[in-house]
Amino acid sequence: MNDPTKSETLAESPTTTSSEIKELAQEQVLYPKEQLLKVKGGNKPLQIGIPNEISLQERRLMLTPSSVGVISSAGHRVMIEAEAGLSAKFTDNEYSEAGAKIVYSAKEAFEAQIVLKVEPPTLEEIEHIPNGSTLISALQMGNQTPEFIHALNKKKITGVAFEFMEDKVGGMPVVRAMSEIAGSTVMNIAAHYLSSSTNGKGVVLGGITGVPPTRVVILGAGTVGEYAARAAIGLGAQVKVFDNQLYKLRRIKHALGQQIYTSTMDVTTLSTALEEADVVIGAIRAEKGTNRMVVTEEMVANMKAESVIVDVSIDQGGCIETSEITTLKNPVFRKYNVIHYCVPNIASRVARTATTAFSNIFTPILIQISDAGGVDDMIYTHRWFMKGVYTYRGSLTNAAIGKKFNLRFRDLHLLMAARI
Repeated sequence: MNDPTKSETLAESPTTTSSEIKELAQEQVLYPKEQLLKVKGGNKPLQIGIPNEISLQERRLMLTPSSVGVISSAGHRVMIEAEAGLSAKFTDNEYSEAGAKIVYSAKEAFEAQIVLKVEPPTLEEIEHIPNGSTLISALQMGNQTPEFIHALNKKKITGVAFEFMEDKVGGMPVVRAMSEIAGSTVMNIAAHYLSSSTNGKGVVLGGITGVPPTRVVILGAGTVGEYAARAAIGLGAQVKVFDNQLYKLRRIKHALGQQIYTSTMDVTTLSTALEEADVVIGAIRAEKGTNRMVVTEEMVANMKAESVIVDVSIDQGGCIETSEITTLKNPVFRKYNVIHYCVPNIASRVARTATTAFSNIFTPILIQISDAGGVDDMIYTHRWFMKGVYTYRGSLTNAAIGKKFNLRFRDLHLLMAARI
């Protein structure tokens, strides 16, 4: 063991040789070193802007009036563009009574320290965001362009994609919540287009005494698939779930609490199931920004006349070859006499419920950002929040985006470590 008194004696001795000094230097390397500890920034008032969503089919927003009340009472300022909440059935007066400031232009709503948006902003909207601010929104990587990333980096905006964000246990809260909503909604959509009132085949989705049950095929055993299966089983339908991940098939059977038909996606078995199906739900999540096309045009051509396809995966390119993006005004088309519903963003059909789900997630996060001392300190101290960051102060920090667009990216951990 090194003796500290030895080094003190050598240092003070007038007859110390160069070899002894060298020995002393080597010993000093082994001594424990003190390091500065990150000091918590403390509560920091936030300025939050919520602009109107200008996307054709977006009706959700990020905070309800009650959540604005919680945030405002904590000392933060919320600015919301006039009529931003009307599509979710929340009035300006409700927001104003909760403590929000109603602003009458998008420019004013964007001029905030933290901008909350559901859809990613356009290039024109990014111009309104002040340099160094934070944008929390969807990224929608499948529809994004390098110009979008360049525009954020030019203004040194910290971009946080809520579909990448994790919680403390490694789950993806926003993806989970919106998937639950989509899964619960798709059966209502399918039932609507099976009915005679929409020129469908005129059958009830489910089953009644003495009548064979409707046959539902679900592609994907994730959260959307789970909630779609739950709704279909509750109505009495016969359900078949396909996925190539066995652990997902086991999980969905456990979550549903009953034995259901499950299978991997071998062509023969899947083709047979599709030929017999009344309803097909496409619920396969994209992997690394690319969706898998698991149902070919030939398979669709062999389906029963006036059966219904609801391709939930259309947001990310779709998983059925005949799918084409539709709108809420013209939601369906027919191909091979099969009804296709391919409206992206199904959760926006129930905008009030979806807005409440967003609020439940982001209200505590905003309070945590304040408690941490700001967005930078939140990123540094909360790894689960860091997962959502894709641009930081002029640098792209997401490897998948960098590879997709052939852009240089930097490791966010190293950028944060350099701040100390």
